[in-house]
Amino acid sequence: MNPASLQSQVREFREQVAVLQEALEQRRRENTILRQKLDALARRFFGKQSEQLNPAQLELLLSGLTEGNSETIEEEPAARPALRRARPHPRRLRTPDNLEIVCEVIEPELVQAEPQRGTCIGEEVSRPLDYQPGKFFWQETVRPKYGRRQDRSQPPVVAPARVVEHGLAAPGLLAQLLVGKYCDHLPFYRQEQIFWQRHGVFIARQQMLHWTAQRVRLLSGIGDCLKRELQGSAYVQVDETPVRYLDPNLQGRCGQGYLWTGLVPGHCVVYEWHARRAARCLDSLLGAGFAGKLQCDGYSAYPAFAKTRNQVELPGCWAHARRGFFEAQEQVPRVAGWFLNQIGWLYRWEEELRESRAGPVLRQARRRSNHRLAIERLRRALTPLPPRYLPQSPMGQAINYALNQWPMLERFLEHGETEIDNNLVENAIRPTALGKKNWLFFGSEEAGQRSAVMYTLIENCRMHAVEPNACLKDVLEQLPRCTNKDVDRPTPLKWKPARQASAKLAA
Repeated sequence: MNPASLQSQVREFREQVAVLQEALEQRRRENTILRQKLDALARRFFGKQSEQLNPAQLELLLSGLTEGNSETIEEEPAARPALRRARPHPRRLRTPDNLEIVCEVIEPELVQAEPQRGTCIGEEVSRPLDYQPGKFFWQETVRPKYGRRQDRSQPPVVAPARVVEHGLAAPGLLAQLLVGKYCDHLPFYRQEQIFWQRHGVFIARQQMLHWTAQRVRLLSGIGDCLKRELQGSAYVQVDETPVRYLDPNLQGRCGQGYLWTGLVPGHCVVYEWHARRAARCLDSLLGAGFAGKLQCDGYSAYPAFAKTRNQVELPGCWAHARRGFFEAQEQVPRVAGWFLNQIGWLYRWEEELRESRAGPVLRQARRRSNHRLAIERLRRALTPLPPRYLPQSPMGQAINYALNQWPMLERFLEHGETEIDNNLVENAIRPTALGKKNWLFFGSEEAGQRSAVMYTLIENCRMHAVEPNACLKDVLEQLPRCTNKDVDRPTPLKWKPARQASAKLAA
């Protein structure tokens, strides 16, 4: 064989081996990334819900870091741990002070037979907590008609109706249906079974749906008032969650819609349902003239919305940044544990500010002094790390997310009224996630819009510690008599003090 041809074959063989080795290495990297994602997915579905680190485990994670960046991260001295106040142990049973007491006196048989033979020298009292299920009854309203004796040509006199006439459902029943579906997450078919099996009253779910659609049209005016308050605020937290719905264009299959949520901390929360996830959905939720701070996650629709407005700032969410490092613990426990510890200091300081009820000015001053040093330490540690991890690995994704969002993550330092994350709006979305496990999807786009109105009212009741059943029952009684100028009075924020004032006058 010709030596030249033999050398050529050897080179081709070596090139093929090199190509195969490179392909094998690439498959190994992809296999590692997929295993890490599967582990993260398994932990998310089957692991513990809490993300807090065990102190003993944290010491193990902080005992050392990977080579090449240990000097960068370990050069900062460890911060002094914050003192945590001991929380009182929760009581096993808590009841309101004004809970009704139903007294039953049981006399001995001897005293019942001959009362004069006994003298009461004391009593034995026991008080267990009891419950009486709800009951159905006909709310009959009688309005007598009176003719005028002196002038019979005048029409008869009758008292005005307190509720909408010609309706089979009173406000109490309507409030129970709405609270059961949108607060207790009971679909109408389950309420139909409960009413029939426990009370012997059959109400078809189609009738429940018809009543709900009628009353939501009345209640939507209150939702519009809350939406105007949201649009006039200078600081709003916003997020969106996917919800499936029956799309007639898909021939019985479910399409993907989104429930957009805007929240002003401590004031109001508003839901809107859209069949898309585009940035123009924010135009409807926040309004064309919105100007202020919009706290959000890293979804691209929010920067696209801010580009069209010069007076909109986007503070970031540290909870989303922390979540990436938490999911990367299995890959690099020491490095991820260090970042989790540093972010934990930010949350400890924020907890101290909340416990001391610090105002915006004090919060801004404390953040500039304490938080800024920790955030600068995190930035110096993150900057050299991207080349060391695959971009699609959990650690690579956590690092890239934090660096891409860094200008937004630093923005809360300059504004004392903003929060460190948008967990408040995510907590407001949580009840809808519980509901999805029961009703699975919206029946139509109109059902999504009705649900957004009801979730707005229910969640505002929860925010202001208002019992939703009592509020909705009272509001449904008032709305038929309200004018356009008075429709903002039944909002939960204004309803509670008005109800307390009327109760004092009645007492």
